[in-house]
Amino acid sequence: MEDVKDLKPSFLSSDGSLAVHAGERLGRDIATSSITTPVVNTTTYFYKKTSELIDSKEKRIVCHEYTRYGSPTTMVLEEKISALEGAESTLVMASGMCASSVVLLALVPAGGHIVTTTDCYKETRMFMETFLPKLGITVTLIDSADIAGLEAVVNNHAVSMFFTESPTNPFLRCVDIELVSEICHKRGTLVCIDGTIATPLNQKALALGADLVLHSATKYIGGHNDVLAGCISGSVKLVSEIRILHNLLGGTLNPNAAYLLIRSMKTMHLRVKQQNSTALRMAHVLKSHPKVSRVYYPGLPSHPEHHIAKRQMTGFGGLVTFEINGDLETTFKFVDSLKIPYIATSFGGCESFVDQPAARNWDMPQEERLKYGLKDNLIRFSFGVEDFEDLKADILQALETIPAKTSSFPHENGAVSTYN
Repeated sequence: MEDVKDLKPSFLSSDGSLAVHAGERLGRDIATSSITTPVVNTTTYFYKKTSELIDSKEKRIVCHEYTRYGSPTTMVLEEKISALEGAESTLVMASGMCASSVVLLALVPAGGHIVTTTDCYKETRMFMETFLPKLGITVTLIDSADIAGLEAVVNNHAVSMFFTESPTNPFLRCVDIELVSEICHKRGTLVCIDGTIATPLNQKALALGADLVLHSATKYIGGHNDVLAGCISGSVKLVSEIRILHNLLGGTLNPNAAYLLIRSMKTMHLRVKQQNSTALRMAHVLKSHPKVSRVYYPGLPSHPEHHIAKRQMTGFGGLVTFEINGDLETTFKFVDSLKIPYIATSFGGCESFVDQPAARNWDMPQEERLKYGLKDNLIRFSFGVEDFEDLKADILQALETIPAKTSSFPHENGAVSTYN
């Protein structure tokens, strides 16, 4: 297998090929000629003799001990993700939230300080704002584009970590990863990027300077809406620190789930290419539609960080967020008129999903929703792998349900548009 590993630079030059073969053809720690990776369904492993156990404890040999600490199947998945991210090491876990919470708990000391962005996944923000203060950890929220604010915080506080999504959820803001990494590293601050929306194919956060990149593997890596998982990639040193705490907390990924992810990753480059294309084309359609007042998509020149996205992304992702010309009830009607997408949370799967944040966060007072920009007429659309023309026709017919009366709504350029 060492000979095969040595050939890696010459016969695997693309992410698509790595997604298919990395961790398997390139050195799988399972003795088999099977093309697919076996699912090793065991809770524990035995030693042939006590001397083998001692050799393992004294690090003379490496072998599996207990599935909470990893398995041959999950190791293949970790190698595959590391290959795509250009990472020394990867740790897979039971969910994206598990990955987010463990990385923060492992690397931010009691009494430490975190900087994050206002636009982010709600549960991540809740964990930072409600749980971490119990450990004396404080949090500063800044706008994604507030570089001066980030510099001020890291220069005036002992900031342990800058944690952000890029693109963010749901407004798809993009952080200049290279710039923020340079600013943070001058002060010894770690940079962790949640690249779930970008995927390891559209963006290489580690190559741009981030210390860690995190994914909810439930989304594009899994890609079939049938498995929960999370992962964190980076240097051996940092991932090993995270792994120690992870082994204690036990948010272990089941080998069967690891197998599903290995299987899914072999077609990820095909799925993501289709989703990138559909989302970009549909973003242009929506932007020019008179019943859509604003479109948030990093592939559009009108996006505030389009110049950053163009520089650090090779594709702009399968999510498009937009506002329609209407109130809460009109938006309900638009969503209910769609025939292809499921009304569901999550994203990144083969099936298209539509999500109205005002409905999904119904338990949150409207004033609180508006604080985070979640207007009643906001829509987040996750494009699957269906045919573009089918999706376009479905969205256009649903937009026709918006009342054909004269209305005025501000457009992205600040002008007011009327339609009849």
